Amino acid sequence: MAGTETRGGDIGQPGPVDGALLTLLGLGAEEDAVYRLLVDRPDCEPDALAGPLSDAVVAEALESLVERGLASADHSDSDGTVRYRAASPVLALGPLLESRRSALHRVESLVGDLSERHRSAHMYGAGAPVEVLSGPAAIRRRLVTMQQRATWEVCALVPNSPMPVLTFQDNQEMDSAVMRRGVTQRSVVDRVYLEQPVTAALLMSSVAEGQHISVTERLPIKLVIVDRRIALLPLDPEREEEPVALVVHRTGLLTALVSLFEELFEKGWRLSPAGTELREESPVAVIDRQIVALLHVGLTDAAIARQLGMGHRTVQRRLHALMNEVGAATRFQLGWYAARAGWLPETSDNSLAQAHF
Repeated sequence: MAGTETRGGDIGQPGPVDGALLTLLGLGAEEDAVYRLLVDRPDCEPDALAGPLSDAVVAEALESLVERGLASADHSDSDGTVRYRAASPVLALGPLLESRRSALHRVESLVGDLSERHRSAHMYGAGAPVEVLSGPAAIRRRLVTMQQRATWEVCALVPNSPMPVLTFQDNQEMDSAVMRRGVTQRSVVDRVYLEQPVTAALLMSSVAEGQHISVTERLPIKLVIVDRRIALLPLDPEREEEPVALVVHRTGLLTALVSLFEELFEKGWRLSPAGTELREESPVAVIDRQIVALLHVGLTDAAIARQLGMGHRTVQRRLHALMNEVGAATRFQLGWYAARAGWLPETSDNSLAQAHF
């Protein structure tokens, strides 16, 4: 196409389409032009690069290119002539390109954050009690912004959602970052997560880091509440395509959501790190205490076996041995005995024992 080809005496001269593109990587316009000429004319003298640019401009550009590692100078000629060679574009320009790409990603993230702050400020200023967010990207940005701006508490309901905006692993990483800032993190999670080794390990890690986690049989909806001043929840929990979320500000609705969270948190089984709050006089083996605690949470024998890395029959055999040891005819009686004997932590005020890994 006319204007974009380079041939004959125009070799190395950029057309209007890509002219001075290297300035986007931090090169000056003169450095851009001289570097392009060097790419096509290796081992040339400065005079061979003169033309539209003056000798002084070419000399200054060459000096800068050599200093930045974009070109090399060969002084081996006996007559003192210096010849220049362009460095490999991949090796020389690649790091510059990656640096700019990383900077653009940071700028993109900042623009998204500023957009959410702009939207939030305008909605709050207008007195709107509820905002509507459409699409996973917008929901994810708002959720991250809310957690980043938390000052003292983040509460979350984490159901077994088939298509979460943030994965369980993403949530765990964000929770850790929040707690490192001294913000209290409380969560209620669906019991099904304890039956999956990967997510069960993440829960154990979160509790060890200081998160307060309660486990319940079933949760009605995904919910995040920050500082009891703002909440985020899906408009339709069953919707899998193009999710829509609600952002609720200080209203009677927010008060109701806080009450819902507190009720579910108190009714659940509390998780604690392994080995904490166990009575020292308890003679039962640690592994047996773990089995009973997981049984108390509601896990099946097969799920307990996966969680503890042992065989299904081994779990059943140890439970039968415990029942025989304490004279329990049913597992319910075993659980009652375990709570009375101190195999489990002390019960809370609402008489729900805490489960331990």
